[in-house]
Amino acid sequence: MAAPLLALRDIRVVFADQVLVSGASFALAPGDRLCLVGRNGSGKSTLLRIAAGLVDADGGEVFRQPGTRVAYLEQAPDFGGAARVIDYAMAGGAEEHKAAAALDELKLSPSADPATLSGGEGRKAALARVLAEEPDIILLDEPTNHLDLPSIEWLEERLSQFRGAFVLISHDRAFLRRLAAGCLWLDRGIVRRLDKGFGAFDEWSEKILAEEEVTAHKLDRLIAQETQWSREGISARRTRNQGRLRRLHALRKERANRVQQTGRVELAAESGQSSGALVVEAKNVTKIWPQPDGSERVAVRDFSTRIMRGDKIGLIGPNGAGKTTLLKILTGALQPDSGSVRLGTNLTPIYIDQSRASLDPEASLWDTLCEGGGDQVMVRGKPRHVVSYLRDFLFRESQARQPVKALSGGEQCRLLLARALAKPSNLLVLDEPTNDLDMDTLDLLQEMLWDYDGTVLLVSHDRDFLDRVVTSVIALDGEGRAEEFPGGYSDYLRQRKENATPARKDAAAAPSPPRTERAKTQTKLSYKDARALEELQRRMPELETEISEVEKVLADPDLYARDADLFHKSTERHDALKAELVAAEERWLELEMKREELEGG
Repeated sequence: MAAPLLALRDIRVVFADQVLVSGASFALAPGDRLCLVGRNGSGKSTLLRIAAGLVDADGGEVFRQPGTRVAYLEQAPDFGGAARVIDYAMAGGAEEHKAAAALDELKLSPSADPATLSGGEGRKAALARVLAEEPDIILLDEPTNHLDLPSIEWLEERLSQFRGAFVLISHDRAFLRRLAAGCLWLDRGIVRRLDKGFGAFDEWSEKILAEEEVTAHKLDRLIAQETQWSREGISARRTRNQGRLRRLHALRKERANRVQQTGRVELAAESGQSSGALVVEAKNVTKIWPQPDGSERVAVRDFSTRIMRGDKIGLIGPNGAGKTTLLKILTGALQPDSGSVRLGTNLTPIYIDQSRASLDPEASLWDTLCEGGGDQVMVRGKPRHVVSYLRDFLFRESQARQPVKALSGGEQCRLLLARALAKPSNLLVLDEPTNDLDMDTLDLLQEMLWDYDGTVLLVSHDRDFLDRVVTSVIALDGEGRAEEFPGGYSDYLRQRKENATPARKDAAAAPSPPRTERAKTQTKLSYKDARALEELQRRMPELETEISEVEKVLADPDLYARDADLFHKSTERHDALKAELVAAEERWLELEMKREELEGG
């Protein structure tokens, strides 16, 4: 095994009186391509800064091979002291021609003033600086934040060709699956290593948590509760979301039928349509922005769509392509230059852009949700105890009285979601909601959107998130063209490729397999699988009924104050039933898809 270029041994980090990292160790060898993952606030960025030599640990040691060049991409680059972008790009030690070449790849002007850069342009400048140094090791902290899809794909290609080693922190699952050959998991102060790609991380980490949960139950009830909260609050959500893919496919098929009809029929709503079924009807909308030099920029031209109640629409495209403009047009916040937009009746929208400015840093989580005092949160017109509601958003009971300023960025985003989603609404508008979110919060947001019974319009550059959430994608190319594709981001790529490439006629003419060969093919489930499917179909409604009964108990707004022990026991029972339902749904989905495949074949 090659000697490590960089090694951290028994790293210890203490903030105030809280031990954040305790005994964390890992080594980075030549050619290593690792991702550093962990819950928000676990110390990932701190550990990366220690590895980069920017801050000192409270204990432990950092080893770096002599002569090893390390470049660090921070989340918020500091442009202070740089009059031009080229000056900033050279500040890491790169030669001017190399810095200029990197900026050219990213289409940034070397003479631009760094103070005028947008968030995405600032991230590109920081990437140019890191890459121009030609280091042996690159440490990247959320490199895809504020980048558009073309830039993310460019960065994937650039890093895949990088000959050195790198460690990256990212919430972008598609990005991690493409690049990471190993995983470092920072969990409760220590680092575990998996020498497999990110695609294997969820199963591996959940297995570890499950094993710890069994041990914890034998040792200490409090530890058991924390482990169960960690596992049920995060990994079970991922499993539940996988189990909903079947429903998502059905919704996408329904959306596809409507999208295909849009180009053939008038977009007027039928007079007999039930109130509120139509959310947005846009016909031939165009918006053109005049530019300072006298030219014009077409944001969108001649675009039509009909959005119905329950649709979940994602808007994608390069930065500056007009996504936010179209979003404002579709919600009535901006008038088009031509064409028409008709909004449905009784719309109650909520806008979420993940700006945390509206949070009072000195207020507690409890007071933030119970703005009028007391211990109740009105959630869609029904009272919930604030502690019970906070659990839905992955907060522990002990955090309820903490000030907002003590929360990490991802935790503050969860609190914003909790406050926003408690309000009555039937239309959610989200402009790049996944920026700066950790994976746990992304899982939570994904589940919230699935459970949301209204309509969703969102702008996002997160491909995995789009694949898991939306029923349709509207793609803008930056030159005024906007086109709708049923399905998620992967469906969009496939359809775009199919539209650009003529169908191969020889595929359609391929001979069918011989009759004798077809006769040997299995056409139905085995007896064992059929019985299992039948049992699951019986058990799942029973579980849903039991869960509903427990939820009725927990819905009592005075339960926590009157009988805290019953509240905790009911909560544990609710979690256990949910976990059993998750496993049943997952197995049912697997068997049902197998049955359809066999019978369809």
